[in-house]
Amino acid sequence: MNWADLRWLVPELVLAAAAVALLGADLVVPADRKRWLGGLALASLVAAGAACAVVLTDLGGLGAPGVRVFADTYTVDAFAVYFKLVALAAVALVVLVSLDYFPGRTPHLGEVFSLLLFSGVGLLLMASASDLILLLLSIEFVSLSSYLLAGFLKRDPKSNEAGVKYFLYGAATTGVMAYGFSLLYGLTGSTILYDIAARLDRAGPAAYLAVGMALAGFGFKVSMVPFHQWTPDVYEGAPTPITAFLSVGPKAAGFAALVRTLSIGVPLEQVNWPVLLAALSAVTMTVGNLLALLQRNLKRMLAYSSIAHAGYVLIALAAWKSAWALQGLLYYLLAYLFMNLGAFFVAIVAAEGTGSDEIPDHAGLSQRAPWVAGAMVVFMLSLTGIPPTAGFFGKFYLFAAAVDAGLLWLAALAVANSVISLYYYVGVLRALYLMPPAAPGPVPVPAGLRVGLLVALIGTLAAGVYPQPVVTFVEVARRLLGS
Repeated sequence: MNWADLRWLVPELVLAAAAVALLGADLVVPADRKRWLGGLALASLVAAGAACAVVLTDLGGLGAPGVRVFADTYTVDAFAVYFKLVALAAVALVVLVSLDYFPGRTPHLGEVFSLLLFSGVGLLLMASASDLILLLLSIEFVSLSSYLLAGFLKRDPKSNEAGVKYFLYGAATTGVMAYGFSLLYGLTGSTILYDIAARLDRAGPAAYLAVGMALAGFGFKVSMVPFHQWTPDVYEGAPTPITAFLSVGPKAAGFAALVRTLSIGVPLEQVNWPVLLAALSAVTMTVGNLLALLQRNLKRMLAYSSIAHAGYVLIALAAWKSAWALQGLLYYLLAYLFMNLGAFFVAIVAAEGTGSDEIPDHAGLSQRAPWVAGAMVVFMLSLTGIPPTAGFFGKFYLFAAAVDAGLLWLAALAVANSVISLYYYVGVLRALYLMPPAAPGPVPVPAGLRVGLLVALIGTLAAGVYPQPVVTFVEVARRLLGS
């Protein structure tokens, strides 16, 4: 191993060191002062973000090609750095909100923050992994941390159920994915994506089988039909900040790993994977939206909404030949980070104020927490895809990619699904604004949650009103993928 390659792993090493330190600190810091451990977690995330900026500078800036290190098993490029920054932002916002959520629910705050940082390490590794073994280990690193976080509230039966179901589904899909990876190795004699692409010649049905089985693991991470069954139960039962994290962090990294694996390791000349993903996109967005219509629980509704949005993002892979495809995927995942985290943060406020996650019980929130309800309007409109929010531009790029690739039927279906989603998103706003409050008095919004909501709101609006900086970054990342 070339020890000089370690400089490209500084963001991951910073997070890993902080996660271990938090585990140790949790044993010695008094219970009434453990909230300060969240400050260490936030500081380490900021340091990792700064390290990502240094890595980008060492590459030679946005326009420079990437580097392959550790015998081509790890690729550092603008594409990877983009997803690493998205992952770090997701973890940071969840840590910020957790500062006020977990005290009183568990005495082990340090463990919560440590597991979030360990998950962050896995997400960063997933964004750069260009070797099947490293990719599988990275996915498992994220999964094991996520299982523990979902079931962290030991006295809550729903949290226990969420952790068990998440583990069982994850174990099954990981086994199928590993078998798919082993088939790719058997066909090519290598686990490195660049070598697989060069050797995957005339593989025939075996290659299709390998890709299909590999999609099981990726589909589990991004909540893609038919690997979505865990999503509503886990989202409902897990602590809400953890649910928010699961809805954006692993999903973004899962798509990053899926894009790199397919675009680099599986040439279109050998396996026509966009056709398969077009069908999965259509089924995923339709199933997610139709089942969301039936939900009265806000967290379950957002879970099915998350499934539908995975279907929208899959449009980019289905329309891979379009120049709009990857640009749309990159932009949409950043927009989704802000608007979906914001929606879950509002769900925390509403649940704390009413003691329930049921949408009818959140009636009149506009009178009890006016600015929170106003933020929810922005998040719901953005998730629907209405301008001038970030969600509008994200869907515009994705739908334009489908049209450009000749997938008019998929674009039309996506528009129809967006119209369907408007019904259940507006249903939430109806409860907040048109129904009388169930109880008088204002709903308190803790400081950490207030800051997290504000950041999500600004991100959702700023990326919609002035998208150019994001567009510039994603265009460079698109051009340099696989360099």
